[in-house]
Formats: sequence, C-alpha cells, structure tokens
Amino acid sequence: MSNTITEKSVYIGTTDEFLERVGRTVVIEGQSLAIFKTAEQIYALEDRSPHPKGGPLNEGIVSGHYVYDPLYDWKIDMRDGCVQAPDEGQVRTFPVLVEENKIYVTMR
Repeated sequence: MSNTITEKSVYIGTTDEFLERVGRTVVIEGQSLAIFKTAEQIYALEDRSPHPKGGPLNEGIVSGHYVYDPLYDWKIDMRDGCVQAPDEGQVRTFPVLVEENKIYVTMR
C-alpha cells in the first residue's frame, strides 16, 4: 500500500461505498480495475484474469487476502497479484491509500 498521495493518485470513492468481500470495477485512464475491500485492507488489481483465456476478476470470491478467479478458480494473492500453485501467472496490482475514509489508487 502506498503511503502518500501523488499526482498519479486517483480518488475512487469512500470506504462506505465499497462492500466487504464484494468486487467492484472502477475505470481509471481507460484501465479497468477490480477493487476488493476486506476487513483489513482495500486492494486494486487489473480486472483481467491472468488465465490464458482471460475474463473479469471483479466477480471473484474473496477469502482473506486471496481472490478466487470466478471462471477458472485460480487462487490469486491480492497483495502481489501472484497466482498460487499449481497454477502460474500474475495479475497487475496498484497501490491503494485510504485517507480520512477516502480511497485513492495510484496508477503506474
């Protein structure tokens, strides 16, 4: 998680606007991001499965800091985007900052 708001940080809403463990798509600069809120943290991932056939991640099932790909059941660590064995791959992640209940995603 980023610790500061930069010129590349984009406000996406307040923490109250995101339901816990329910993915939501946000489009920033033409890039679709899947936003997931857990009891501990908010994660931003590219809204595209790393599976060769692709597909959206925003409908994934959240358990702890993992999201399960809704189409292929791949287990993805939302902290670094890495797919867990026996599958392989990685989804792009973006730093998230929550400041005074406001959520910012930093685009890279």
